[in-house]
Amino acid sequence: MSLEIPAEVKVWSQFIHPIVMWVLFAASLYALYLGVLVRRTRNADGEKKKELIKGKFNVKHYQVGSVLLGAMVVTTLIGMGVTYINNGKLFIGPHLLAGLGMTGLIAVAASLSPYMQKGQNWARYTHIVLNLALLGLFGWQAVTGMDIVQRIISKM
Repeated sequence: MSLEIPAEVKVWSQFIHPIVMWVLFAASLYALYLGVLVRRTRNADGEKKKELIKGKFNVKHYQVGSVLLGAMVVTTLIGMGVTYINNGKLFIGPHLLAGLGMTGLIAVAASLSPYMQKGQNWARYTHIVLNLALLGLFGWQAVTGMDIVQRIISKM
């Protein structure tokens, strides 16, 4: 028994991944902003620190990061699934490999949270470096992904 996906669904499903990933890229930049505010709070003194603590930037950063982790993993799998459904194969190339690398980076960066909560500076610095690498790859992915979207549109 074979399940046939309607042609319209196959065509339009190709745009879910790029749209959601652009939203996640913007959310990643927001998470970076919150992370900077967390560091600023941690390094502040006196009244300035009391004022920054009220912003609960650490909680917001953790929440946004958690949503990003889940959404990025799921959206990566959706992108791969839709590609396979529409083409019968995955295209092994820089976009796919960098996307898989990004998925690994965000997972490892998130896994450092328990160590950061216990005050381990090595975990904080590793988290920062991994996420900066992730953002760099994310920016590059956005550009190469738009090339792929344009190829899909040209075949419609």
